[in-house]
Amino acid sequence: MEGDVWSSFAHDPRDPAAAPLRASDADREVIHGVLAEAFADGRLDRAEYDERSSSVLGARTLGQLPPIVADLVPALPARSSSGRVPLVAASSADLRRRAEENYEEARRNAFLGFLGPTLICWAIWLATNVENGIDLSHDFPWPLIVMAATLANLVRTVSTKQQIINEEVRRLERKQAKELQRKQRDQ
Repeated sequence: MEGDVWSSFAHDPRDPAAAPLRASDADREVIHGVLAEAFADGRLDRAEYDERSSSVLGARTLGQLPPIVADLVPALPARSSSGRVPLVAASSADLRRRAEENYEEARRNAFLGFLGPTLICWAIWLATNVENGIDLSHDFPWPLIVMAATLANLVRTVSTKQQIINEEVRRLERKQAKELQRKQRDQ
C-alpha cells in the first residue's frame, strides 16, 4: 500500500491547494491503513501506533494527514520513466506544469507551422519566377497567403497563452478524476 498511498486520495493532501480541505473518513482510513501496516511490520511500536492513530482520528483537514506518516511513506510520488508524476498522483502544481509544457509545445508547433510552409512556398515561388525573370507586376506573390494563414495561427497561439493553459489544466483535472474513479472502482 505504501507506494500507492497518495493516489488513493481524491485530492492529494500534500498539495497546498488541497491541504485546507476537510478530510473524509475514507481519507483517514487510508492513513490508518499505512499505520496498521507499519505496526504489523514492526516499524512502529504499540505506543507510537496508538498515538498516531489518535492523531488520524483527530485530523480535520487533508493537510494534517501527511505529517502523521511522513517517516513511513515517500513524500514525493514515484515518477514514471518520462520523469513525470503519474496523473493520479499529480498535484495541482504538477497539472499546471504539464499544462505549461503543453502550451510550450503548441507554441513551438505553431512557429514551425509558420516557418516551414513559408520557406517552402517562397522557394517554389522563387524557383518558378527566376526562369521567367521576377516581375512583381505580373506574378502575384502567392506565398503571402500561406504566410498570412500560418501567421494567424501563431499569433492566436501566442496571444491566448493563459486560456490555452487553463483549458489544459481543466482537461487534465477531468482526466485525473476519471482515473481516480476507475482506480477506486478497481480496489
